[in-house]
Amino acid sequence: MPNWYYDKKDLRNTPSARDGIDYETERRYRKEGARFIMEAGATMSLGHNTVATGVVYFHRFYMFHSFRTFPRFVTASCCLFLAGKVEETPKKCKDIIKTARMLLADEKFQSFGDDPKEEVMTLERILLQTIKFDLQVEHPYSFLVKYAKCLKGDAAKLQKMVQMAWNFVNDSLSTTVSIQWEPEIIAVALIYLASKLSKFTVVDWVGKKPEHLKWWDMFVQDVTMEILEEICHQVLDLYQPAQSESAPSKSPPQLPPSKASPPMKRANISPITSKNSPNIAVKNSLPPLPPTEVEANPIPKHITTENPHYPYPPYPMHPVPPLMPQSHGPPPPYGTMPPAMPPQPPQTWQHYQHPNANKYYPPGPPPGRNAYYPPQ
Repeated sequence: MPNWYYDKKDLRNTPSARDGIDYETERRYRKEGARFIMEAGATMSLGHNTVATGVVYFHRFYMFHSFRTFPRFVTASCCLFLAGKVEETPKKCKDIIKTARMLLADEKFQSFGDDPKEEVMTLERILLQTIKFDLQVEHPYSFLVKYAKCLKGDAAKLQKMVQMAWNFVNDSLSTTVSIQWEPEIIAVALIYLASKLSKFTVVDWVGKKPEHLKWWDMFVQDVTMEILEEICHQVLDLYQPAQSESAPSKSPPQLPPSKASPPMKRANISPITSKNSPNIAVKNSLPPLPPTEVEANPIPKHITTENPHYPYPPYPMHPVPPLMPQSHGPPPPYGTMPPAMPPQPPQTWQHYQHPNANKYYPPGPPPGRNAYYPPQ
């Protein structure tokens, strides 16, 4: 399975960063796309797991593609469309587009082009190839409930703390913590944050042992306070006012698909050139990356319209056997046919009676037939 967790160095060397988008702008684009997925999911009454899965798809997608190449709101709609099918809460593509039209301004909705449904459906193929068909995603919600049931204390304060931690998990989707740490660690960090803000100190829990210094030691191991504080700070940064209020809120210059190339062409599709090389098409406008920036196990960034594993035809074609000459009908143009067989006299068939026929089936109607059936 692919590794979906990245370091800070990877988050600052994304395709968007190499495409001229600074780090703060990319964070804002991720936040806007995630918030759009959450708003659209709430409008369509989708569950929290479906919304969270769509947001995780969104963050993973832009680790391999640039915001200049794929509009974030089209990608967000596609991620929500796919997440609905994965989480068994499917919604029609036209309903998602209708919701997007209702939530987005005209300027932002222009990126959907003249045929929004075709744009989203085509982008779904690129999304599936980008995430390598790894569709199942775990979220901190289930771990949050599991850990909270083991904590002891005042019921009212505990309920308040758990509700606050749940809200923090919802807000954490707007950050990149879901592609930096496992959901178990995120749940622990946000419970820790909620307990600090709600002034609820966990002193006892179910299954406490002498070797457990903290309550989370029985659930996760080797988790330092630096990791927990890093997750908490990323979530708390969402509630800070933006430093640059004058930053433009619109996307990079993008043309709708009707005036630009379709998404399959924007992905710069190219077939696999060798058996060991990934399916990546190098753009001529970008300089080649140094060897140190290449991932150890890169995920193919583009899909291909050809299947290199099953080239056409999938099986060897056998020659068609020649047709045998017919003995009836007009002669073919390539030669004369042999004379047809002369008509044969009709054959007379002889009936041979079985020697024991009368012993088992005597002649005449069966006994008692006239008592039930009238004579025929």
